[in-house]
Amino acid sequence: MKFIESIKNVWKIEELRNRIIVTLSLLLVYRFGAQVVLPGIDAAQLSGLADSTDGGLLGLLNAFTGGAFANASVFALGIMPYISASIVVQLMGIAIPYLQKLQKEGASGQKKITQITRWLTIAICLVQAPGYLASLPALGIPQSAFLLGTGGLFYFSSVIILVTGCIFAMWLGEKITDKGIGNGISLLIMVGIIATMPQSFVQEYAARVTESNGGLIMILIELVVWFVIILASVMLVMAVRKIAVQYARRTASGGYERAAAGGSRQYIPLKLNASGVMPIIFAQAIMFVPGLIGGSSFLKDTAAGLWMQTNFSDIFGFWYNVIFALLIIVFTYFYTAITVPTNKMADDLKRSGGFIPGIRPGSETSEYLDKIMSQITLPGSIFLALIAVFPAFIVKLMNVTQGWALFFGGTSLLIMVGVAIDTMQQINSYLLNRHYDGLMKTGKNRKAVA
Repeated sequence: MKFIESIKNVWKIEELRNRIIVTLSLLLVYRFGAQVVLPGIDAAQLSGLADSTDGGLLGLLNAFTGGAFANASVFALGIMPYISASIVVQLMGIAIPYLQKLQKEGASGQKKITQITRWLTIAICLVQAPGYLASLPALGIPQSAFLLGTGGLFYFSSVIILVTGCIFAMWLGEKITDKGIGNGISLLIMVGIIATMPQSFVQEYAARVTESNGGLIMILIELVVWFVIILASVMLVMAVRKIAVQYARRTASGGYERAAAGGSRQYIPLKLNASGVMPIIFAQAIMFVPGLIGGSSFLKDTAAGLWMQTNFSDIFGFWYNVIFALLIIVFTYFYTAITVPTNKMADDLKRSGGFIPGIRPGSETSEYLDKIMSQITLPGSIFLALIAVFPAFIVKLMNVTQGWALFFGGTSLLIMVGVAIDTMQQINSYLLNRHYDGLMKTGKNRKAVA
């Protein structure tokens, strides 16, 4: 009943109601675009492409685009080029003084960084679009499916459409952030991942029930394990280490409430996994490299090249997941170091008159916070790595289909959990703000201060 009442309260707030409607409408447009096949390709002959992207690395790419990759859709590149551009710009901000200067200029600097990210997104799309089109015949689309052939006109028009589709998806994400309930890019990825879930579950159900491979009992066990891993992911996303903070009294003038408020103890929340899913995305990008090197002309026919192609093209293989997990741990430390500004946190705490009991304000506070972050990052990174490689365990131990296994951990599950929690917090903040205004109008503390 309380949940239903909360839903009613959400719908009563006009601004929140309008933002939710805008968000759902734009997400619907994105999902519609994912079904529109590129001009010149026969949609009835795409079954081979769908089979090629059923599992493995291509299945992961297809999940991120919400099935658009397997549909040869105008949104086949998805929003991932924008994500890649954002990562590159963020990393370049460490080494390039111009970007560091823009980061310190506030809103105007962020606007310029956004513009740079957009142009870089177009550049990445211009590289990825021809590569995607060239790979279509190898991925199972017969030549008869190309109604206009695969000449220059097809390539030119399709590249333009794919780049435009990615830019339009980026625009949809930005509009959801501005006019909707926020986190537009993340919502597009999450909706795309969720869109492939029913088909993956149906395939798993068919494999278990119709082929007598465990039956409904195994389906039930899988759902229980899935629920447990979701709980573990929620714990990883929400877990924080609370650092107690004491604030000095700012006034000497009377009142019991003032004195209690001045001496109240608060805390700094340091997240166990401050880097989110970014280490997995970084590691996933690196894991493409060994397979490409192994398939290069220099190593293609050698024993080392064949070993690299075999082991790094199977995302459920042993060596792939061992190196993948190690890279995640390394990148977690790296990304946490560049995104958690302990020096700035110490300076802000000092300026606000706060201090950590037993620690001197300033450099000692910064060193203490850095030490705590290092201590909690190790278990956080190991936990993140275990969740990332858990689909491989599921495939090997329970013989789950590869498409359904992707939802038992890795980037897919963490993105869904993280974005869902963040969206709920966004909605909850509207409810709390509305509730807070009501208390301010009738509360006794408000009247006493006035």
